[in-house]
Amino acid sequence: MKKTSQSTINDVAREAGVSKKTVSRVINQSPLLNAETRERVEAVIARLGYIPNPQARALALRRNFLIGLIHDNPNPHMVLNVQQGLLEVLRDTEFELIVHPVDRGSPTMLDDIHRFLERQRPYGVMLLPPISEHDSLAALCAGIGTRYVRMGSAAFDDAQHMVASNDREAVRGAVDYLIDAGHRRIGFVHGPIGFRSASERAEGYLSAMEAAGIGVQRTFMAQGDYTFESGMRAAERLLDLSPRPTAVFCSNDAMAAGVLHTARQRGLEVPRDLSIVGFDDTTIASYLWPPLTTVRWPIATMARAAALKLISDGEAPAEKGDSLFVSTLIRRASVTAPAE
Repeated sequence: MKKTSQSTINDVAREAGVSKKTVSRVINQSPLLNAETRERVEAVIARLGYIPNPQARALALRRNFLIGLIHDNPNPHMVLNVQQGLLEVLRDTEFELIVHPVDRGSPTMLDDIHRFLERQRPYGVMLLPPISEHDSLAALCAGIGTRYVRMGSAAFDDAQHMVASNDREAVRGAVDYLIDAGHRRIGFVHGPIGFRSASERAEGYLSAMEAAGIGVQRTFMAQGDYTFESGMRAAERLLDLSPRPTAVFCSNDAMAAGVLHTARQRGLEVPRDLSIVGFDDTTIASYLWPPLTTVRWPIATMARAAALKLISDGEAPAEKGDSLFVSTLIRRASVTAPAE
C-alpha cells in the first residue's frame, strides 16, 4: 500500500496483521505488548505515514486522553511525588495529566467529582488518600465507566484498582529500631483523624511498644495533621512532660521537622537529647540538620504503577505484587542511644 495522508487505523491493522485494538495499544505506548508486535506495527505506521487523530479517537472512545489526579491531601510533598511518578509513565504517550483538588469536608464532594468526570471525561483517575478510602467514590467512578486506581496505606480494593503500602509494618520496624537503640520513653505524633494512613501508623507504633513490653502512656501520643505547624504544637506538649520522651516517632516528615524545630528552640540537641524519626522520606528529610531518619514511602513508585494500570487497557489482570509496595527505613543522623 502506498503512503498516504489519508491512511486509517484500519489500514495499519490490515497491513500489520493485527487488530485495531493492538494498533491503539502501540499508539498509547502500552507496556504489555511484546517487542516484535510493537516493532511491526510501528514500521507499518511509518510506511503508511499514519497520523492518529486524538480528537477523533477520543470521540470514538467517549473519553479524552487525560489521566486525572483527584486529591484532598494537606501534604504538598506527597502530591508532588505522585505527580512525578505519573508523569514519568505518561511522558511520550498521548496522555496528559490533570490535577483536580477537592474538599473532603464538603457535603457536595461526590457531586463535584461527578461533574468533573462528566465534563472532562478522563481516560482514568488516580485517587489519593484520604478520599481514596471512600468506597462511594470508587463506586461513582465504576458507575460512570471511569477507570480508577486508589492509593492507600493498606489494601481495600482488588489489585486492578489499588496501589497500597505496608504502613503498619513499616512503622513497627521504625519503632523497633528506636527500642533497639535503647529508647523506652518514645513519643508519637499522630496523623489527621479520619486518615487510614494515620490509624495504620498508630497501630504500628502501639504494636511495637506492646511487643517490647513497654507500656504506652497516652500522654506520649500527640495529635497532628501532617503539617509542620502541627508538629511544633505536638512537640510543645510532648517536651513539657516530665520525664519527657527521649525519642519521638512522627507520622510524616513535615511534622518531624516541626518537632526538630521546637526541640532546638528549647535548647535540645538532636539526637543527643532527643532522637526523631519521620515517615515519607520527602526532600525535607535530607535537607534537615541533622538529616532525618525516616521511613521511605515509595510514593513515586506507587504512582507509576497506578499510571500503568490506568493506561494498560486491562490487557492482563493486575497481580498482588503490582499493588503492594514495601516501605523501608532510611537511617540517617537523627537517632542515637538515649543519654539517660
